[in-house]
Amino acid sequence: MDESCAHCGHIKKPSAVSAQSTLVFALTALIFYIPANLFPFMTMELYGKKTTATIWSGIVTLAESGSWLIAFVVFAASMLIPFLKLVILVYLSIGAKNPDQAIFNTRLYRFVEAIGRWSMLDIFLLAILVSIMKLGHWTSVQPGLAAPLFVLVVIFTMLASHQFDPQLLRKAKND
Repeated sequence: MDESCAHCGHIKKPSAVSAQSTLVFALTALIFYIPANLFPFMTMELYGKKTTATIWSGIVTLAESGSWLIAFVVFAASMLIPFLKLVILVYLSIGAKNPDQAIFNTRLYRFVEAIGRWSMLDIFLLAILVSIMKLGHWTSVQPGLAAPLFVLVVIFTMLASHQFDPQLLRKAKND
């Protein structure tokens, strides 16, 4: 079923370009995802001692110190959810028009929309990092190579998610 504009009545047809753009953005985000999780996210100097940390090493440190819940939240928000979202968006952009999988694809799309709300945790974690950086002469925090890569993952994931037209799933149901 095609959707019409509420203002002018123009019928909007699902576009294959939407699926192609989603695929390109999602694959780009996946390419940046790998080094974003391998390279150091930040270097922190506290009382003269420098520590370099990846996202994973930060999660492990939190877990080892007994902060299991915080470690899980950081793992889910920074590693698991972005990866799941990207893999699902790649899958949907490739198989959106498959009428045999229309119901499953629609459920996947709803799942991606639901977990997308967890992306706001990245902003919360960034706010914590900024507050740590403001401790003045006691500490200094320098972003590592992974920090801008992680920002690129977030940006391309948002573009991929925004670019996907759910009308493609409805079209698949009606074909």
